[in-house]
Amino acid sequence: MSTIPLPFAADVYPLPPFTLRTLPPSEAEPIGARLTTMDPWKRLGYSAMALGRSLANPDPALNRFAVHDANETIGIVCIRFPWLRGPYLELLAIFPEAQGRGTGQAILTWLEEQVRLGSSNIWALTSEFNLRARAFYQTAGFVEIASLPGLVASGTSEILLRKTLVIG
Repeated sequence: MSTIPLPFAADVYPLPPFTLRTLPPSEAEPIGARLTTMDPWKRLGYSAMALGRSLANPDPALNRFAVHDANETIGIVCIRFPWLRGPYLELLAIFPEAQGRGTGQAILTWLEEQVRLGSSNIWALTSEFNLRARAFYQTAGFVEIASLPGLVASGTSEILLRKTLVIG
């Protein structure tokens, strides 16, 4: 009898030319600081301290990976699993200097491969004003499910997205 491998259980995932590595607490604060210079976190007024604390806070249902290209951190991905019959992509950020190389798409493909045998959905959330993210997810097969006004900040809405998977 074969068993389904546990998603997100490895500490390292090679996705050439980059690698996902479990986020060590020492990287949480510097990554949080980088995120505050980027939208949507900049526009929403997140502080480096709050983001760093959130990234370092123990949470057994949240899988956090730093995205590395050679010895350089180029982004972060955080996946909450399980969540509504599939994973919730809680955070996907590729730093500006590394964008446009297909890294985000490769991470979505890896995420789908991790859960394909046991999940029927992949979920994500993006700010309504983040048009680049909305287009990125739409191209990847996500559908906008609901608008959630005031979820993160007053006067703006978050968009809940879902990609339906064929279990098999």
